[in-house]
Amino acid sequence: MDATQVFTLGQQGLYLLLLVSAPVLLTILAVGLLVSIFQAATQINEQTLSFVPKIIAAVAVLAVAGPWMLNSLVEYLQRTIASIPTVVG
Repeated sequence: MDATQVFTLGQQGLYLLLLVSAPVLLTILAVGLLVSIFQAATQINEQTLSFVPKIIAAVAVLAVAGPWMLNSLVEYLQRTIASIPTVVG
């Protein structure tokens, strides 16, 4: 196994990590921004008001995109495990 193969596997892993985590992170970011705008407009400074919508949005995104995320991770692991004989030998 040479350095190119190691960097390729690492690059694929990081890309997959970014791809899988993006829907949840972007949704939480958008919900947090909307809640912050609402709090600024109404001058409500309740800290727990921002957590509940974020948790609900994260659960909704995981319910919708969860199977795709899991399928992507399983495919990556299968490819990585299947490539072990060619990398070692």
